[in-house]
Amino acid sequence: MWKLRGHLRPYLWWCILAPLCMIVEVFMDLLQPTLMASIVDHGILKNDMAHIVSTGLTMIGVAVIGMIGGVGCSIFSSYASQHFGNDLRIRLFEHIQTFSNRNLDRLKTGSLITRLTNDVVQLQTFVQMILRMFVRSPLLLVGSLVMAIRISPALTLILLVAVPLLFGLLYTLIRLSFPLFSRMQVKLDGVNTVLQENLSGVRVIKAFVRGRHEQERFDNANSEYNRMSIRAIRLMALNQPLMMLILNASIVAVLWYGGLRTWHHGLPIGDLIAYINYVTQLFMSMMMLSNMLTFVSRAKVSADRVNEVLATESEIHDEPDAATGAIRTGRIEFNDVSFAYDRTDENLVLNRVSFVAEPGETVAILGATGAGKSTLVSLIPRLYDVTSGSVTIDGTDIREIALDDLRANIGMVMQQTILFSGTVRDNIAYGRTNAGIDDVRQAAVTAEADDFVSGLPEGYNTPLGQRGVNLSGGQKQRLSIARALMIRPKILILDDSTSALDAATESRVRQRLKERLKDSTKILIAQRVSSVIDADRILVLENGRIAAQGTHEELLQGSEIYRDIRQSQLKEEEAEPYVQHP
Repeated sequence: MWKLRGHLRPYLWWCILAPLCMIVEVFMDLLQPTLMASIVDHGILKNDMAHIVSTGLTMIGVAVIGMIGGVGCSIFSSYASQHFGNDLRIRLFEHIQTFSNRNLDRLKTGSLITRLTNDVVQLQTFVQMILRMFVRSPLLLVGSLVMAIRISPALTLILLVAVPLLFGLLYTLIRLSFPLFSRMQVKLDGVNTVLQENLSGVRVIKAFVRGRHEQERFDNANSEYNRMSIRAIRLMALNQPLMMLILNASIVAVLWYGGLRTWHHGLPIGDLIAYINYVTQLFMSMMMLSNMLTFVSRAKVSADRVNEVLATESEIHDEPDAATGAIRTGRIEFNDVSFAYDRTDENLVLNRVSFVAEPGETVAILGATGAGKSTLVSLIPRLYDVTSGSVTIDGTDIREIALDDLRANIGMVMQQTILFSGTVRDNIAYGRTNAGIDDVRQAAVTAEADDFVSGLPEGYNTPLGQRGVNLSGGQKQRLSIARALMIRPKILILDDSTSALDAATESRVRQRLKERLKDSTKILIAQRVSSVIDADRILVLENGRIAAQGTHEELLQGSEIYRDIRQSQLKEEEAEPYVQHP
C-alpha cells in the first residue's frame, strides 16, 4: 500500500487538515467525561445549580466544537480519498493501454475489471478510514488511557490485563483473515470472468441453448466466491463478541473495585462515572480499530493486486531513439521470422517465415484454421513481438520505429469486428476524429457501406447499440473497413474481414480498395480461394510455415496444397442437397 502513496501527494493539504480536524473532535470527546464528573461532584452532590448550568453549557459548546471538527474531517478525508481513487483508476486504465497482447493474455479481462473497480474501491475506502478512524481510534485509545490513569492509577491495573488480551485477539484474527481475503478476491475474479464471457457471448449461448449450462458455470463461480466470503466474514465475526466479552468483564471489574473505593471514600462518585466512560471509550476505540483492521486485510490484498498491474511492464515499448517518419511507402519484409506465444514453448506458431510485400501489392494469406495467419499479421503493428528474426518496413526494423508512428500508418480490420457506443460517424472516424462528413462518407462508399448507412433513421448520426448490436455482421464488417480507410494507411491489413459479405459485395469492396489504395501495401487473410484470386501474390501457410507462394495461376500449377484447397471449396459450392428417394 505504501507504493501507492504518490497518488495522495496532490491532495496533501486535505490529508493534513482531515487528521487535524479529527484531533479537535477527539480532544473535545475526552473533555466530556471530566466535565460530567464535575457536574456530579461539584454540582449535584453540593446542590450548586449555577455550576451545573455553567458546566452544562460548556459541555454543549465542547460538543459543537467537536461536531465541527468531525464534519471537517469527513469533508477533507472524503475529498482526498475520492480523488485518490479517481487518479488510481485513471493510472491503471492508462497503464493497461500500454500492455502487449501477451500481457493481456496473462492478466485476464475479468481480473483486470475487478482490479479497476472492486480493488480500487477497497483502497479508496481504506484511505478515507486512515484519515478518519485510524486517527480517531488510536488518539481516543491513548487519550482515554491517560485520563483513566489520571483519575485512578489503581483501577488502571484492570486495563493491564484487558488491553493485552484485546491486542492478542486482534493480531490473531488479522493473521488468519489475510489469506482468506486474498483467496476471496481471486474467487471474485472468477465470477467477473464468467460474467464477462456470458454477456459478450449471450447470442451464441442462446443459439446453442446453453443457458442452463452457463447458469451452472456462474452458480459454481458465485458459490465459490460466496463460500470463501463466508469463511472470511465468519472469522471476523468472532471479533466483536469476544471484544464485548472482554469489555463488559472489564467494566464489571471497574464497577466492583471502584465501587468499593467509592464506598470507603477513596474515589469520588463523579470520578468513578468518568472513569467508566473513559474505559468504555477506550474499549470502543479498540473495537473500531479491530473492525478497521478487517478493511486493512482486504486493502492489503487489493493493493498487492493493483501493484501487480502497475508493475507489469509491456514487452512492447519504444526504444529511446525510436524513429518517426520511417514509413514512407509501406514495403514489408519478413526475415526468417519465428514466433511462440510462450517464449519457453518449443512449439512455434510461426516457423522461419520469410516474404516481401511491395508497395501497391495485394498479398493474400491462405491456410487452414490454426495455420498462423492472424498471428502473422498481428506481428506487423507489434501487437506481439517476434520470437526470432525480424519484420522491417521500408528497411527499418519495426522495433526501431515509434509505436504510435508505426500503428498510425497501419489500417487493421480485425477478425472479430469491434464497434463502440456512439454514432456511425463516430465509429468510422474513430482513428481520425477531426475528419469531416465528406471524408467519412467517402470511406463508407469505398467500403460499400454508404447505401445502408444512408438508409438508417438518422444516417451517419444514427446511434449504435453496444458493440453495434443493431447491425448485421456484414454491415459491421463494412464499417470496420471504412474505419481503417479513414487513416489513409500506408499498409492495410484485412484479417478475414469480408467473411460475412456476399460474393458480389466482397468483389466490389476489393475493387474499390484496389482503386483507392493503389499505392498502399495490402495484406489480406481469407478462407475462400475466390477471395484471393486477383491478389498479386498468395502465401499458403501450413503449420506455421509458408508451404507455397505465387499468383493464383502459378499455385494451381505448382502447389498441390493450393489445388486441394481449391478443389475442396469447389465441391462444397457445387454440392447439391441430399434427397432421400423412396
